[in-house]
Amino acid sequence: MKKKDIENKEEQKINEEEVVDNPVVNESEEPEQDSLKDAQEKIHELEDKYLRLMAEFDNFRRRVTKEKAELILNGGEKVLTELLPVIDDIERAKVNIDKSTDVESVKEGVDLILEKFIAYLKKEGVIAIEAVGKDFDTEYHEAIAMIPGQPEETKGKIIDCVQTGYMLNDKVIRHSKVAVAE
Repeated sequence: MKKKDIENKEEQKINEEEVVDNPVVNESEEPEQDSLKDAQEKIHELEDKYLRLMAEFDNFRRRVTKEKAELILNGGEKVLTELLPVIDDIERAKVNIDKSTDVESVKEGVDLILEKFIAYLKKEGVIAIEAVGKDFDTEYHEAIAMIPGQPEETKGKIIDCVQTGYMLNDKVIRHSKVAVAE
C-alpha cells in the first residue's frame, strides 16, 4: 500500500504543478471588476449631484441675500405711499390756515386729518396704548415722574400721559411716558 500512496501523492503533485503552470482566469474576477466599475460610476454620479446641489444652494443663498437687501431698502415704500394723502391734507390745511379767519373750521380740518392718519395706522396694526387711569406696567409704560400726595385709591396708577405709546401687532414699539401717583 505504500507504493500506491506514493503514486497517488506524485499524481497529486503533478496535477498541482499543472494548475500552477496553466493559470486559469478566475471567473469570479470579471464580476468583481464590473462591480468596481459600477461603484466608481456611482461615486462619480453622486459627486456630480453633490457639486450641482452645492452650486444651487450658493445661488439660492445669494438670491435670498439680494432679496433681503431690496426688502430692507424698499420695504417702507408701501407705508410711505399710503402716507402721501395725509401729507397732501396737511399741505391743504396749511394753505387754508393762512386764508381762514374761522378757527373752528381750521380745528375741524386738523381733527379730520388726525383721524385719517390714526385710521391708517390702525389698518397697519398700530394702536395707541391706553394709559391714564390704568395700573403702571413696565411692559407698556415708562415713568418719567412720580406724583406724591395723591389719594390712596390712585397709588400706582397713571394720572397723566406725557407721550402716547404705541404697539404694532401686539409688540410695543414705543412705551408711553407717564406720571404715576405715589
